[in-house]
Amino acid sequence: MSGCSHDCNNCGENCSSRITFEKPHELSRIKKIIGVVSGKGGVGKSLVTSLLAVGEAALGKRVAILDADVTGPSIPRAFGIKGGTEGDDMGIYPRESKLGVKIISSNLLLPRENDPVIWRGPVIAGMVKQFYTDVIWGDVDCMFVDMPPGTGDVPLTVFQSIKLDGIIIVTSPQELVSMIVEKAVKMANTMKIKIYGVIENMSYLVCPDCGKQIDVFGGGKVDEVATDFDLKVLARLPIDASIAAAVDAGDVESLADRDLVGMALKEINR
Repeated sequence: MSGCSHDCNNCGENCSSRITFEKPHELSRIKKIIGVVSGKGGVGKSLVTSLLAVGEAALGKRVAILDADVTGPSIPRAFGIKGGTEGDDMGIYPRESKLGVKIISSNLLLPRENDPVIWRGPVIAGMVKQFYTDVIWGDVDCMFVDMPPGTGDVPLTVFQSIKLDGIIIVTSPQELVSMIVEKAVKMANTMKIKIYGVIENMSYLVCPDCGKQIDVFGGGKVDEVATDFDLKVLARLPIDASIAAAVDAGDVESLADRDLVGMALKEINR
């Protein structure tokens, strides 16, 4: 309706655009849900999601990842999880990583992980809802939702159907960083969702000979954007072949002791 603030929790109107959050499975008890978002693809959103989950698990937290990037799922591979998942009359059971991170992803429902998901937006959005409502998550201290890029059907579905405690925005240091962050910020503000801060991936390169930090794409962009939108810079992740190798090998959990996203974890655990 005209003049809608999108803050349905504090509104008494019974309009057609009213947001009604879905309830998780009756056997799921989820304390906190964090969305990991970006205004465009290819910035390392799934990597950040994985690192956040691994960091929380290393702190002894019960952690889950809902992979909402249905057409481009990469979470199972990062954790070395192959094959399908199981279910019964009660619901669907997530897979668990070595550190106990519970994961659900469209890749776990396909005959082969490299099969494409050729579905229209409403079908994909419906699957994401089912990942939340039909999966038996059990007791979870923190769930991370790996969002698809942009501001289309699926991110909107997540914002309107899953009650998020907040989001973390992932970006890269190229010139488009301002536009990337602004899209995500405006969507979050429209939906009245808290923004914990921004993480810059591919931020710099460390010279293997002298140890000097090299700003390959130029420095300072994320700081400018953070100032413009009053955001906290939660982490700067380097261009590091060892990180890429760990993820490619399905061993992202080996990065737990690197403390790559420590400040972000402190912020969401306040």
